[in-house]
Amino acid sequence: MIGLPDFPWDRLTPLKTLAQAHPDGIVDLSVGTPVDPVPAVVRQALADASDSPGYPLTYGTERLRSAAAGWLLRRHGVHVDQANVLPLIGSKEFVAWLPTLLGVGAGQRVVFPELAYPTYDVGARLAGAEPYATDGLLSLGPERAPLVWVNSPSNPTGRVLPAEHLRKVVSWAREHGAVVASDECYIELGWEEQPISILHPDVCGGSHEGLLAVHSLSKRSNLAGYRAGFVAGDPALVQRLLEVRKHAGMLMPGPVQAAMAVALDDDEHAEEQRARYAARRAALRPALEAAGWRIEHSTAGLYLWASDGTDCWKQVRALADRGILVAPGDFYGKAGSAHVRIAVTASDERISAAVRRLQ
Repeated sequence: MIGLPDFPWDRLTPLKTLAQAHPDGIVDLSVGTPVDPVPAVVRQALADASDSPGYPLTYGTERLRSAAAGWLLRRHGVHVDQANVLPLIGSKEFVAWLPTLLGVGAGQRVVFPELAYPTYDVGARLAGAEPYATDGLLSLGPERAPLVWVNSPSNPTGRVLPAEHLRKVVSWAREHGAVVASDECYIELGWEEQPISILHPDVCGGSHEGLLAVHSLSKRSNLAGYRAGFVAGDPALVQRLLEVRKHAGMLMPGPVQAAMAVALDDDEHAEEQRARYAARRAALRPALEAAGWRIEHSTAGLYLWASDGTDCWKQVRALADRGILVAPGDFYGKAGSAHVRIAVTASDERISAAVRRLQ
């Protein structure tokens, strides 16, 4: 196994302490963790299923798989049989372990975007493979890249990949026998642009061969604490993953499965949460721009990708001096060294406090 990097967030601790010293307290916009309540209908479903003494199934219940398939069709125009859905104990564990689960290893590359969620890199290292960050997929040697990650909307930038771009990725992967894993955890949070799933027929031509789409309810339904996600796509790949996950004991708790099914069936709470994020984003973005930050991409998702032209750590310190904590762009790759990632997941009161401090 290739050595793991230091956990990046530990480096932020001194600046978090600085921000906490503000007389009105910290405004923590560094980690995109939900702060709003879990929907009542979901909490009730969890409670109703709490008498759950037996082992749950790795495959999940048919009720859960059908809810996921129904959501994909209803919200994203994607047709998936419920048999080709697999619950995850949150999407992060899947990102970290997918190369291992697929048997990717030494002498092979796991490809991911140049600016990317750090766990893609970690997953490659855990498998003993080579992490390879690039936006120039077509130049890669085919025999060394059995797994390619795409992420739209992007974490950290909020960039949306159009259908044409995704079609090219799918075409390249099928020509070279690679699996494409699409991280779509922010897909319902399009603002100026609307994201499209890699499983949509406009992208994949109606065939899910070689494709996996990863989804999370952490942001949509405030279920980060429930660890509720799922993957869907190629039937052969889903079955292969299921068999390995059975051996590894990767079981989503039964009450969480019940709550997740209800959450996927209910669009009302998701629209209410989306409206909260839209309002916070609409308040924070112009305040940052007026204070000298330029916002790039950020047409979807829960982050503003910002720069004032200086080194990212200087920007983090400048904002920490005002009691606002953000993430340095180099957490997501060397290409982020002049940017910061700013989450819009704080409460209305804390977002308002940040706006006042930026004025």
